[in-house]
Amino acid sequence: MGKCKVMKPVKEVDVSAVKYKEEDIKAPHLTGFMFKLFVNILETPLIGSLIVDSLKKSNGMTEMFRNTVIPEEPMFRPEFPPQKSEHDVVIVGEDESPVDRLEIALNCLPQYDPSRSFHTDPSSSFRYWKIRDYAFAYRSKLTAPSVVAEQIISIIEEFKYDKPPTPYLITFDASQVRKQAEASTQRFEEGKPISILDGIFVTIKDDIDCFPHTTKGGTTWLHEYRSVEKDSVVVSRLRSCGAILIGKANMHELGMGTTGNNSNYGTTRNPHAPERYTGGSSSGSAAIVASGLCSAALGTDGGGSIRIPASLCGLTGLKTTYGRTDITGSLCEGGTVGIIGPLASSVEDALLVYAAILGSSSADRRNLNPTPPCFPKLMSHNGGNAIGSLRLGKYTRWFNDVNSSEISDKCEDILRLLSNNHGCEVVEIVVPELEEMRAAHVVSIGSPALRSLTPYCEAGKNSKLSYDTRTSLAIFRSFSASDYVSAQCIRRRSMEYHMDIFKNVDVIVTPTTGMTAPVIHPAALKNGETNCQETAYLMRFVLAANLLGFPAISVPVGYDKEGLPIGLQIMGRPWAEATVLALAAAVEELAPVTKKPAVFHDVLNTNRVHTDFSQK
Repeated sequence: MGKCKVMKPVKEVDVSAVKYKEEDIKAPHLTGFMFKLFVNILETPLIGSLIVDSLKKSNGMTEMFRNTVIPEEPMFRPEFPPQKSEHDVVIVGEDESPVDRLEIALNCLPQYDPSRSFHTDPSSSFRYWKIRDYAFAYRSKLTAPSVVAEQIISIIEEFKYDKPPTPYLITFDASQVRKQAEASTQRFEEGKPISILDGIFVTIKDDIDCFPHTTKGGTTWLHEYRSVEKDSVVVSRLRSCGAILIGKANMHELGMGTTGNNSNYGTTRNPHAPERYTGGSSSGSAAIVASGLCSAALGTDGGGSIRIPASLCGLTGLKTTYGRTDITGSLCEGGTVGIIGPLASSVEDALLVYAAILGSSSADRRNLNPTPPCFPKLMSHNGGNAIGSLRLGKYTRWFNDVNSSEISDKCEDILRLLSNNHGCEVVEIVVPELEEMRAAHVVSIGSPALRSLTPYCEAGKNSKLSYDTRTSLAIFRSFSASDYVSAQCIRRRSMEYHMDIFKNVDVIVTPTTGMTAPVIHPAALKNGETNCQETAYLMRFVLAANLLGFPAISVPVGYDKEGLPIGLQIMGRPWAEATVLALAAAVEELAPVTKKPAVFHDVLNTNRVHTDFSQK
């Protein structure tokens, strides 16, 4: 007879005695023929079950879910205690129109100075065009949405000749883009743009409905069963603001991966290093923004899928509080860890897109009781006035558990600057039971995904899925109802630990990922790959925000010696998006100069616009 482990209730745990345990994933790295063979064996009823059980046991999951007594009650979705008010913010109403919220957000930004963007000094450092740059260029008649649209269409249509391929998009219709751009151009000619987002090009991840495009979730077949009759709620809000929706962005199939590998449509390449992954699963969304083709994109984030590619591609990626944005009309519906959020080249652009799309569903308003959304006052170029009072929680052993000290060093440099320049206090914290939290997240994201896909698999579509998706599903099928409930008990424990931490700090800071963009193995392009060690590094710091529903943002803080971007993650209390955004804006001001990606498209046509501006 084996022994079972009995956990102490959270209130009786001596956190000061907790020892950090480095993650040690025991699983093979497979690509090519060996990966295909492994998956086929994994799906064999008897042998496959034995392999999965062995993997779970060797990684501690069997003991955790089957041999442990967990005293806490289950928490089946995030439950938040009442939160204190944020400081130096502007409160907005969820029932206000997206256009009105955008106007409020605009008034929270520093005064716009076109000379910061439109200058003629060729020696100046690289910077991305921001949403307000496009708006200024349109209003000043330096260019028009239709002109920019033709630039974008021409570049996208040339992608088919790229070697290696550049599959940013899964679906694209040039006529739809032209139609939207012509309508926006007409509004500018009449002097009646709808909002600051009028004429701004935005891409939508392929698991979010955007009519008339299909939603495939990166598969080859999902659209045959799931028709799209209208926009998702968040897309309808963007459209109401005049945004021009380019198409549906490539992604890791069904969101079940962190690299962005997709053997169905081709793997999106990282604009900073085309031989490397973008990160996933919002791979196309990140790459198309990082390459300059559009100002922002929508992604989904159930396990770091916005923040990981944002970090690896040198962007800002915002994961909102669970329930802050309405996920109706997306493949996230029915889950308890996923949200829809923006990826952008700057914090202010992320704020503007967030302002347009925020707003809880009626069900979430009843069940989660969200505090009113707030925007930070970023009136000056230093992240606002309340930054100096913030206490930043840092678990040093965890913070430094990365595959290269360059990552932790760059993030540490920024924390030092925040302390020196703004007076922020860095407070040492301990986050207990990280290993248990990771396992609980796997069960919590995997079980609903399996539930939604099982009818299609039973109808014969399992063989149409990519091999890495099939690997994930084989593992998810091994979870029992008891495992699921145990995972939700761990969720409650983790929530209690984190809410205790947030009594003493305002945010928790970590690197976003434990490694920079990984190399794409040539053998992985055709059939994908499984590399759990890589996945562990990429997901090391992101999971708490998903399992517990907290807001978090990734903001660029520099580059490693190979020129690959590094991101800092800021995770806040429930509903504290304003605090997270304000601190991110301060980080952005302190971060090193942005490097121009190896693949970059200047669709605003810099030379002509600069010349025209200098003559005005």
